[in-house]
Amino acid sequence: MSKIDIIEVLLYFALLIIVGVIGSKRAKTSEDYALAGRNLGFFMYLGCLAAVILGGASTIGTASLGYKFGISGAWFVFSIGLGIAVLGLFFITKISKYKVLTISELLGKRYNERARLISGVVAAIYTLMVSVTQVIGIGTIFNVLLGWDLKITMVLGGGIVVFYTILGGMWSVTVTDIIQFVVKTTGVFFIMLPISLSHAGGWKALTATLPANYFDLSNMGYDKIFQYFMLYTLGMVVSQDIWQRIFTAKTAKISKWGAIFAGAYSVAYAVALSIIGMCGVILLPNLADPQNVFAHMAISILPHGVLGIILAAVCSALMSTSSGTLLASSTIITNDLLKQHVLKNISDKQLVFVSRVTTLTVGLLAIVFALWIQNILVALDVAYAILSGAIFVPTVMGFFWKRATAKAGFYSIIVSTIVVLGGLAVEGLSATNPILYGIAAGVVVMCVTTLLFSKNETSLIMHSQEEEQILS
Repeated sequence: MSKIDIIEVLLYFALLIIVGVIGSKRAKTSEDYALAGRNLGFFMYLGCLAAVILGGASTIGTASLGYKFGISGAWFVFSIGLGIAVLGLFFITKISKYKVLTISELLGKRYNERARLISGVVAAIYTLMVSVTQVIGIGTIFNVLLGWDLKITMVLGGGIVVFYTILGGMWSVTVTDIIQFVVKTTGVFFIMLPISLSHAGGWKALTATLPANYFDLSNMGYDKIFQYFMLYTLGMVVSQDIWQRIFTAKTAKISKWGAIFAGAYSVAYAVALSIIGMCGVILLPNLADPQNVFAHMAISILPHGVLGIILAAVCSALMSTSSGTLLASSTIITNDLLKQHVLKNISDKQLVFVSRVTTLTVGLLAIVFALWIQNILVALDVAYAILSGAIFVPTVMGFFWKRATAKAGFYSIIVSTIVVLGGLAVEGLSATNPILYGIAAGVVVMCVTTLLFSKNETSLIMHSQEEEQILS
């Protein structure tokens, strides 16, 4: 990298830190810190949502999959976009009726406090693991472009994210996400994609040079495509970092249509990154680690001055998701675990302080786990397997099956989590079957427990008259 590239990146980081300081002045209440006051308009909400769902794993991982499988690599992020669109079409109208901070709090309203507690633990683990993937991504990019030790770059990049997230919470995350969305869109669609195609000889050169299976949408295999659907489409529906963004919108209509447009944006993003990876096959045919294809492509084809912008774009993708999931994890821990079971009489001002301390703790844990795992897609697979297998069934059935009881919801989460973790331990961290086992176990437990014990238990139904009166 040239001096001008390094200066551009440093200025970008300085801007994020300044935004964090400004955000700290606006985060005066716990709701400000967690949800930016629930006051975002459409374009700001769309930018924030798109920024958080398309992070480092989406950017680096899709380019890597494009390098290995061709256009079929788009299925990874396509599944994420599909999940967001499904969330917008079928769930957001229901979710937006309830003034909650987390998915765990909503499950507590639907079932009971025990369900809130266990789902909070599961969701906190998921969001922590997604933060881990972003720290790994930040370290990977800096490792390739700067030549620094991978562990040092993980600590540096992760530390910056933790710093500005602690200061301003969702206000800082929101403003930085808008900046990151613009930088990321410009870097991927208007710089990296056209320059990659140009150096590779254009689309005709791709079709003439690459194997025919690189243009087959099923090239990576139906089993892998199905795995992405199970992990990410289902996972997006019950993802706390996504729900937390939804709660920031000013109206339910903004939430719904912003999610649908973010899903469409994800599809375009998936195709663009896959094509960049395919160009890498021509330009860098003997790359030892496909996970680094995006970074090596940037070094190989971009002129000085532009390379800094692309690095900032990749950092944007990484940091937007990392800060969002970091805040989501700390919000769950603070709101659903500490406030409910340890700090019951805490004031709102004290809660903001506790939120910052929790954010710092979760951030440090994310950096430690990143140093240990060091593989983006494996860490992401684990995170979404736990989420999809354990939380999806009680959440969806809670919305659409009014007979489901509190006991059924609680035991469904417990049993599904145990089944998923056991399956991952036996079949491997990237196995798909444990998700299916977890979902199947959840459905069985929900149905059997409800049918056997519904007469002896009064379920906490969301649509009760009391809740409706509170909402009105």
